[in-house]
Amino acid sequence: MKAYRYMSALGICAALSFGVAACGDDDSGSGSSTSGASSEELSGSIKIDGSSTVFPFAQAAAELFNEEQPNVKITVGQSGTGGGFEKFCAGETDISDASRPIKDDEEVPVCEKAGVEYGELQVANDGIAVVTNPGLKVDCLTTAQLKELWNKGSKITSLKQIDSSLPDTKLSLYGPGTDSGTFDFFTDQINGEEGATRDDYQASEDDNQLLTGVEGDAGGLGYFGFSYYEGAMDKLNLVGVDAGDGCVKPSKETIQDGSYKPLARPLFMYPSAKAVARPEVKAFLDFIVANQETIADAAKIVPLTADQAAKAKSDLAAIESK
Repeated sequence: MKAYRYMSALGICAALSFGVAACGDDDSGSGSSTSGASSEELSGSIKIDGSSTVFPFAQAAAELFNEEQPNVKITVGQSGTGGGFEKFCAGETDISDASRPIKDDEEVPVCEKAGVEYGELQVANDGIAVVTNPGLKVDCLTTAQLKELWNKGSKITSLKQIDSSLPDTKLSLYGPGTDSGTFDFFTDQINGEEGATRDDYQASEDDNQLLTGVEGDAGGLGYFGFSYYEGAMDKLNLVGVDAGDGCVKPSKETIQDGSYKPLARPLFMYPSAKAVARPEVKAFLDFIVANQETIADAAKIVPLTADQAAKAKSDLAAIESK
């Protein structure tokens, strides 16, 4: 089920394996070369879980880090942002991947009660891609049309009901489940209330399942992380979004500059303070910040801007000094 993203990351990581050994000690902070792992030979293990959107980034980071530190065992799961925070606040993982910030009213108190201290680190950017089956020709939808389609109580079964110029094909809708940060973000930005959605759609926390569903269904329409679209763009139709300033499709440029409104967002890793005290975890996080651009390229995820990269470096220093 992870073939589209995981194999892509593996292929690029293999191609980079020589470069990993040859990159030297460039510590410019641009992330354009692979460096930053501790020169000390490390061992131990690192447990990561959470967002399916961040999963390819975390998986690629683990692959590249293991080129330099092969004795550190890194496991990466994808139970969704919410599911990841449940495990993290229970002390079951060292790092929680998230496609939204931790929730102050729900998740923060759970971590506090369990005595789990943590830091927040932005590692990449993402845009939520709205896609259709290639046979369902749709170039652009407004945010109002997306709300009409996806809002709680919607009975829309074809896009023609929204706009007479759109196809009359019977729709099969695919979207993230309720444990997904993508679900939280999309429903908040499009429907105006986090969690508000029609429930007659095929849901999954695994973006690969959503991708496969849309690809294989003539009326398929769904939304998931942009990086998954990039890994299978020849199998899907990308829909632009018009938030009032004209139609914009997600790309590295439109996500980084914020013009892909309102569906561009930051991606995070939350390391626990207890885990960061271990040398293998500290070295892994140092490696990520030093090489975020290379890792993002390997994972087909949008990298940080220069300003974001500088902030990530200072944020990590603050986390490690706790």
